[in-house]
Amino acid sequence: MKTAVSIPNPTFEAAETLASRLGMSRSELYARAINDYINSHKYQDVTKILNQVYGEQLESIEDEFHTMQMDSLPKDDWQ
Repeated sequence: MKTAVSIPNPTFEAAETLASRLGMSRSELYARAINDYINSHKYQDVTKILNQVYGEQLESIEDEFHTMQMDSLPKDDWQ
């Protein structure tokens, strides 16, 4: 599929240089770059959800450890 996009001149020039150095067409470079970008964000929502789930579990575990630590301290009078 053909498409047209506007990009800054320095980005275009850098892409031209890179495509030439890698021995590929501009279209191939752009297609690969877009695919890499899509793949790098594919699991972003999953990672966010897992971080939330494990974050909540860790807070719960930390509370339990805190309680156990406090219970393990000797029952002394504070002066």
